[in-house]
Amino acid sequence: MAANNPYKSYQQNSVLQSTPGELTLMLYNGCLKFLNMAKKGIENNNIEMKNINIQKSQNILRELMITLDMSVPVSESLQVLYEYMIHQLVEANIKNDPTLIDEVSGYITEFKETWKQVIQMNRQQQYTSVGEI
Repeated sequence: MAANNPYKSYQQNSVLQSTPGELTLMLYNGCLKFLNMAKKGIENNNIEMKNINIQKSQNILRELMITLDMSVPVSESLQVLYEYMIHQLVEANIKNDPTLIDEVSGYITEFKETWKQVIQMNRQQQYTSVGEI
């Protein structure tokens, strides 16, 4: 019987106990990590590393698309942006173009920063509401 990996247990618990907003933030962080690794793959002429990490980033973008609440008007705009980013990553993969990866990283960074602000505002509202009781 293999010993439990405490780091893996911590990661699993943090995902299970996270809010939807925190999970979205984790996806953005993961996407940025894989985009950076894909860019390193291009710089080091490591085609396999580039391809695998671009595909991981595309999978995260697809997951973000699936989780969109299409009853919210902004979701249609986000869906179009996610589709555009996936297309740019296909082009980056074919052309070995790190500037296209940088473009997608820029968008993801903006989304990540926005989500961080939303999470902070929600927490402040929750704490304010609890203080009023």
